[in-house]
Amino acid sequence: MSKSRHTEAQMIGALKQMEAGRRAGDVAREVGVSKHTLYAWKAKYGGMDVSQAQEAKQLRDENTRLRKLVADLSLDKEALQSVIRKNGWSS
Repeated sequence: MSKSRHTEAQMIGALKQMEAGRRAGDVAREVGVSKHTLYAWKAKYGGMDVSQAQEAKQLRDENTRLRKLVADLSLDKEALQSVIRKNGWSS
């Protein structure tokens, strides 16, 4: 996933402007993104405040780290089981 040029606070600030009644096109132009990006932010961060968005990002990062760890451990386990089978050792 690529790094965003905008912080969670900037994204939520743009969404708050839309909630206040500003047109999506005007907000998007001011922030420097497309309307599509603005609506993607709305799907991801709609209804959150800044602290909730930061916590969600931390949880996503931790989840990614844990998934990589599980994948590495699964590969290690498979390699060890292969050695056991190859040498004829029983488990």
